[in-house]
Amino acid sequence: MRRTDESAYDRRRLRQWLAGEARADGVSRRDMLRLLAAAGGALAVPVGLDTPASAAVSAGIVKPLPDEWFTVRGTNAETRFDALGDTGYHTPVDRFFVRNHTSTPVIDATDWTLTVHGDGLVHGGSVEFTLDDLKKLPAVSRSVFVECAGNGRSFFSTQQGQTVTGTAWTLGAIGTARWRGVRLADVLKRAGLGRAAVDVLPRGLDPDYVTADGTNLGRVRRPLPLSKALDDVLLAYEMNGEPLPYDHGHPVRVLVPSWIGIASIKWVGDIEVSAQPLYSPWNTDFYRLFGASYPSGGSAPLTRQTVKSAWELAWGASLDAGHAHRLTGRSWSGAGGIVRVDVSTDGGQRWRRARLHDAAHRDGWVRWSTDWRPPAPGAYSLLARATDSAGRTQPDTTVPNTQGYLFDAVVRHPVQAV
Repeated sequence: MRRTDESAYDRRRLRQWLAGEARADGVSRRDMLRLLAAAGGALAVPVGLDTPASAAVSAGIVKPLPDEWFTVRGTNAETRFDALGDTGYHTPVDRFFVRNHTSTPVIDATDWTLTVHGDGLVHGGSVEFTLDDLKKLPAVSRSVFVECAGNGRSFFSTQQGQTVTGTAWTLGAIGTARWRGVRLADVLKRAGLGRAAVDVLPRGLDPDYVTADGTNLGRVRRPLPLSKALDDVLLAYEMNGEPLPYDHGHPVRVLVPSWIGIASIKWVGDIEVSAQPLYSPWNTDFYRLFGASYPSGGSAPLTRQTVKSAWELAWGASLDAGHAHRLTGRSWSGAGGIVRVDVSTDGGQRWRRARLHDAAHRDGWVRWSTDWRPPAPGAYSLLARATDSAGRTQPDTTVPNTQGYLFDAVVRHPVQAV
């Protein structure tokens, strides 16, 4: 199937929403415009995003969060990249990062149903699916990464000296798993997809989301263009061969390959199929780019992820000088498979190619390695720069935006030779 022209869709929907031609689900246009203005000024900071990283637990997360695997950030848990060094291609479920807007709901799969509804269906009305109903449809398995749009946000401040809002992720708001489920296209067709449909809006079953100023935005939801929904989107019910855990969307989640994580709605409870363009707060005041380098009304809604690289090494790790070390890492991109990774162990003065250990895969990452013998004791800066099959290479700096999304610059990873 031909892939959708996502940039054209984004531009068209942005014009439609600003002109009042698209429906903002569940929120008045007045509130939307107020929140949009606040987001443009970096004022709309959601509740819970700035909880200190030193918090030992997260009340909204079910699974254990051992310190050696995670950094807890409010309602979220970031995977420590050095905790992935002894794992394979797929991130173990117990080490997979958690991004929650509110808290993890504990849902009984036997009571769960998915309601597909809206004027984009042939006969209108609604159709319900149980988990057993979904499992009767043809199953699909795919290895895909899920990554928060704010992954790398802290480096806007620490590397570029810029002030941004939101959770101060380093690079651990990503994980790759083997997902199993059904194609969203098959479910929509079974529900009676009509020719007039243009947008699909999945909605989660997590608690309502309330901003710092008290605005209740309802349950987390974000629309998809029909062309994307019919292309490669899954309704996943398994993760690495097991039923989805609570924190990762049990019993069923949406999986949108290569797009920012907010599109992959967890704990999906209903899907609206609309014959008119849809918007929600999660692609109007959130998950767009605001700042001096962008239009006054903000960019189009974010879709594909950027290219990034991370070392599987503790921040500020100590290494023996004069001894050989095998250093490892991972690189990924939402636009294409990783075809090349260059590394530097002297702060960027000299570069050499790393060894790639996986085939290029558009929706996954590539593991790589390099050998290094620190010549003498002292402080060093390790750099990794990836290039994907679409020709994108990590830049030296990322154009800033007020909410700190899509950081893609080369990260300077400090180590100490002793």
